[in-house]
This record gives sequence, structure tokens and C-alpha cells, in this order.
Amino acid sequence: MNSAAEFDRRRFLAVSATFGIANTLFPGALLAMAQAQSASASDKKEPPKITKEMIDHAATVAGVHISNEHKEMMLDNLNDALKDYDAIHALHLQNSVAPALIFQPILPGMKIHSPVGPTQLSQIAAPQAPKNIEDVAFFTVRELGELVRTKKVSSVALTEMYLERLKRYDPILKFVVTLTTDRAMAQAREADRDIVAGKYRGPLHGLPWGAKDLLAVKGYKTTWGAGGFEDQRIDEDATVVQRLDKAGAVLIAKLTLGALAMGDEWFGGKTKNPWKTDQGSSGSSAGSSSATAAGCVAFGIGTETLGSISSPSTRCGVTGLRPTFGRVPRTGAMALCWTMDKIGPICRAVEDCAVVLEAIQGPDGKDGSVNAVPYSWNAKMDVHKLRIGYLKEAFEKEPKSEDEDEPNTKRARERRLEQMKIDNAALEVLTGKLGIKLIPVKLPDFGFEHLMPILSAEAAAAFDELTRSGRDKLLTAQGKDDWPNSFRSARFVPAVEYINANRARTLAMQEMSKLFEQVDVIVCPTSGSSQLVATNFTGQPAVILPNGFRADGTPTSLTFLGSLYREDQVCAVAKAYQDATDWDERHPEKIEAPQEKPKTEIKS
Repeated sequence: MNSAAEFDRRRFLAVSATFGIANTLFPGALLAMAQAQSASASDKKEPPKITKEMIDHAATVAGVHISNEHKEMMLDNLNDALKDYDAIHALHLQNSVAPALIFQPILPGMKIHSPVGPTQLSQIAAPQAPKNIEDVAFFTVRELGELVRTKKVSSVALTEMYLERLKRYDPILKFVVTLTTDRAMAQAREADRDIVAGKYRGPLHGLPWGAKDLLAVKGYKTTWGAGGFEDQRIDEDATVVQRLDKAGAVLIAKLTLGALAMGDEWFGGKTKNPWKTDQGSSGSSAGSSSATAAGCVAFGIGTETLGSISSPSTRCGVTGLRPTFGRVPRTGAMALCWTMDKIGPICRAVEDCAVVLEAIQGPDGKDGSVNAVPYSWNAKMDVHKLRIGYLKEAFEKEPKSEDEDEPNTKRARERRLEQMKIDNAALEVLTGKLGIKLIPVKLPDFGFEHLMPILSAEAAAAFDELTRSGRDKLLTAQGKDDWPNSFRSARFVPAVEYINANRARTLAMQEMSKLFEQVDVIVCPTSGSSQLVATNFTGQPAVILPNGFRADGTPTSLTFLGSLYREDQVCAVAKAYQDATDWDERHPEKIEAPQEKPKTEIKS
């Protein structure tokens, strides 16, 4: 073997070791080797070029045999493709540019039954005017809305109170990226004037809310929680922001998210759980969940690709609604995975979520994934007329450990059994207290987890230039499971495998469709990733609500899944359960910085 070929082989093996190339990563490997060769010959300014030797090395890793004759035939095509890649790179595609391909969760021939009739809110007793404005900090959207509508509390007073609480608790919880004080006070004053003039816009009018800081707001930074984007400004208001403005809601803060929508670590630190401040809030809708749980906003807006509403709602003991994929426009929101990203509300009660969803849902003429399926909330829906299933095996089987490093320790098992007991108590409420006849069902026997290349490839494409420029080193987290490494690794996913994963996704959707032909709503434990992964890939809506506390005082949750575009049904069943319990009415009594552990004194 000549020295050039030996260099190619060593360079390829080094790249392979760095990115953990699997045996299907043939095309990306070739590109990486060609780029590596070009870098080594930078003094000669040679463009990347694929050689037969590179094909040999890549084919070995891929487990594919290619004859010499065929290798010769491949070279022109492969090298021409490099020119195409370079031409596309030169366009400097912005994160806001979506692919021409659009994911559609509705299968051919599937009938979508949408809600019929006008919105019907529940009847609530009009709260009394508070003696101290902070007495209403943990009120629900419905309760706050009634106070504002009846002029017992002004929007200005609410806004000032919540802004003050955000400032007070942010040093402990680290949930604020930017306070939008000027914008908020102007909106609050306008809301009060309109309400006095009889121009009431509905239950969100005058209520302060917080936006996950991947939603663009004109005149303010939109940081995506990520190092390197701290000063980014996007000169537009996201569609969701515009719609909440129209509903009269008052935006008071851009709230934290884990960097580029992963976890609760952002460039300013770690967002904390108000119930246990030595614990992160989970993510990636970290700030929206933490601030809502801490009584610092009336509600928050989060997003979910694979757990980013579910996980922090569980950790912080709040109620989250992940809508059907294609229900809420994502225009003006950071893209992570175009075929999976969803925007939804994080609130203190189920009906709050249903009300907020009504304000933000529906096509905007820009996000091509959004379907014009009607939505209305009916608080009077008779849930006993619905077919309600439960994942029998998930309630009976000991859940997987949350601590993957020590899955078999005594404490880990005790924690799993504790969770199982809490989950099963929920079934007793549903069948006993509510008199619901539950139908046992099981998730399709389908390897949903094997669809993950879809997410990883799309995420890598969304941040392609970040990776190629080397600016990914500015991100705070740089571990094996963090975005920089994931983005680099995903560059080796072949287009063929990405497409095949999407073909497999069609089969997954067909299987999930069969399940929801049997039932309208499914109740299941939140713990364990099976239902979470499955329904995020197939697009089903979910409500995640508080469902008790563990021995250490931290909240846990229960999940309700619904048919496509039937958020009204899943919210109705979840509300019935929430009304029969009081977990949503409990709030952190004291939010204090964790005490530092005393240093061990070393005696000589």
C-alpha cells in the first residue's frame, strides 16, 4: 500500500474512532475522508477528492464488497456529489429554512374527527379580590382570567407582581434569559384600558406569560439557550407570540431552555426544580416549567421533540400539553427536527392548557406542516362516553431505572417500586372514584426506538453550519451524549438509511392508528420511554399532569394520550382525573437555594 493510501486509511480510522461510525455509514465516511485529505493538502489548495482506496476503507467498515470495476464507475459520481455539497454549503442555510419535504401524521384514507361546537369553559366561582396580590401567584389561568375580567385585579398589578417574583427567584432557579419589562408593561396597560372599555378578548386577556427562548420576539434576544448565540436577534415575532398578543396575553420573559433544546443546562447555568433546588428542572422546556411551578408566570410556552414538555412538567409538578404534530405553527421558532417539533402550553391545570391551545393553534400560511383541523374545548364533555384504555403491561411491569449507571442498586429498585405504587393508585381513582371502565391495551410491538436516525439526521442538518464551522465548541455541554458529538456523528447517517427510517415510520403510524381504532384516550405511566418515543414519532397528542410525590418530596406525573387532533378528548379525561385529585393544587412552600454541604475537615 502506498503512503498516500496509508494516510487515508489512518485518517479514516481516526475519524471513525471519533464519531463511532456504525456499519451503515458508508457515504458520510467517504465525505469525511475526502475532507481530511483536502485539509492535509491545504498548502496546495486541493479540493476534496474521493479515491478508490477511500472506497475500499469505507466499504470495509460498511460490510459491503465493491468490485474494482464498480469502484471505477463510482468515482465520477461521488466526486461530482462533493461539488453539489459545496454549492449547497455556500448558500449558508439559516435554521429557519425548512426542507421541501413535509411530514404528515394523517395516513391516506384516515378519517379525522374534529370537535364540534363552540368552546365551553367550566363554571368556576369568581375569586375574591386578594388582600395581597401575591396571594394569587399560584392561581390557574381560569382563576386569574376571572379576576381580570371582573376588574378585581388589574393586568398591570399582575404583571408587576410576576415580574418581581421572577427577579426574586431567578438567582436561585436560573429560569430567566431576558425580562421583557417594557413590552410587558405596555401590553398590561393596554389590556386594562381595553377591559374598562368593554373590549374583552377572552380568558387570556391581561395574563402574564413566559416564552421558551427559542421563540423569536422582535426587539429582544433569542438565544436558544446556547453559547455562541447569546446576542442573537431575530427581527420577527413568532406566530405563537403574535397569536398570544392578539388574545391579550402579556409576555413578561424569555425563559430558559437547555442549549439548542437539550436538557436544563444553558449558557447561564442550570435551571432548577422549585420543589428541590439542588436538582435540575429537566428540559428542554426548563424555564417554562420551573417558572410556572414557582408561581412566577400565569403560564409558559414550551416545545417538544422527544420529551421536552413531558420531562420538565413531570420534574416540576406542572401540567403540560403536547399537541398533535401539525396543530400549532412553528414559524419563528428554532427548528431542531422538522418532522417532530411541536409547540404547546405548560400550565398549572389541564383546562388552562386547553384554553391556551385554542389561542395558538391553526394554520398560519407559513408552516406547511399545520393542518386546518378545527379545535374547540368542551369542559362539559361526558368522559364516560369515551373509550378509555390503559397500558396494562406498563402498570404491571416494574419501570426501568431512571439511574442508568446504577440500575440494580437497592435504592434504585425502591424508587422504581415507589413509582409503580403511585402509578397504580391512579387506576384506582379512574375506576373507583370516577367509575370509568378501563380497556386494557398495549403499545404496538414495533421498534420505535430504531427510528432515532430521523431525529439525529434532521438535528444535524438544522445545525450543519455550526458543526462545519467549528463553532459547536462554544456550546456549554461537550460530552458524548451532547449535541456537538451527536451532530458530528449524524453527518455519517446515509441518505438511504434516513429515507428507510421514514418508510419504517409509515409502518409505525399504521400500527398506532390500529391502536386508536380501539380506544379514544389511553392512560399510562409517564416513566419509561416506550410511549414517549412511540407517540412523538407518530404525532399523537399528550397531557402530562401532576400525580403525587415521592418520598423525597419531588413530584411525579401521569400521562394521557389521545387520537390525532383530539386534544379536546384527551384534555377532558385528564381534567376529570385532575378534578378528582388535588395534586395540581399543591405548590412549593419555600423556594430557597440549596445548602452547601459542609466541607470535610481533614485532621492530621
